[in-house]
Amino acid sequence: MNVVWLLLLVVAFLFAAFGGKVGDFDSALFKQAQAAFEVALSLVGVMVFWLGIMKIAEKSGLVSLIAKAVHPVLRLIFPTVPRDHPALSAIALNIAANALGLDNAATPMGIKAMEELDTLNPKQGTLSDDQAMLVAINTASISLIPVGIINLRLAAKSADPYSIVAPTLMATAVAFVTAILVAKGLARLRLFRRQWDQAPDKPASSSAAAGPPEGA
Repeated sequence: MNVVWLLLLVVAFLFAAFGGKVGDFDSALFKQAQAAFEVALSLVGVMVFWLGIMKIAEKSGLVSLIAKAVHPVLRLIFPTVPRDHPALSAIALNIAANALGLDNAATPMGIKAMEELDTLNPKQGTLSDDQAMLVAINTASISLIPVGIINLRLAAKSADPYSIVAPTLMATAVAFVTAILVAKGLARLRLFRRQWDQAPDKPASSSAAAGPPEGA
C-alpha cells in the first residue's frame, strides 16, 4: 500500500511539473494533509463513544444473543460441521461481532473458527469447503451498525449521518447471500474438486481427529 501511495504522489507531481502547476501542487498537498489531520482529530471523540457502546453490547451479552440467533442458519451454511462442534460457536460469535462493528472482537473469533475448521480438514495446505466459506462470509459480512461510515459522516457534518444504516444493511445482506451462493457454486466446479482430491493428506497424528474428506 505504501508503494501505491508513493506512485500516486509521484504521478501527481509529474503532471503538476509538466503543467507548470508545482505551486498549486504544494499548496494542495499541505492543505489536504491539514484537512486529513482535522478529520482524524474530530473522529476521536465519536470513535470513543461508539467503541464504548459496542463494548457495552459485548459485555451485556448482546453479541452472544445474536450468535445464538444465527446458529441455526450456520447449520445450513456449514452442513458438514458436526452440530456441537466448537467451530460453529466461533463462527457465530465472529459474525455477530462483525455485524456490530466489533472488529477487535471479530478478528480473534475468526481465527479461532478457522483453527477449529482446520481440525475437520483432512487435507494439508488446502482449504476445505467450510474454510473457504468462512473466508467468503467474513469478507462480505452483514453490517447492522456501520460505525466507521457513521463516524466519517459525523465528522463531515452530514445533515443525517445515520441515514446510511438501512442502505448499508441491505447492501451487506445482499453481499452476504451472494458470497454464500458463489462459494457454494465454486465448490462444485471440477477444477476445485480436482485440487482438493490431489491435495496431500495430513499426517496420521494430526488428522486423527479430522472428519472425512468433503465429497464432490
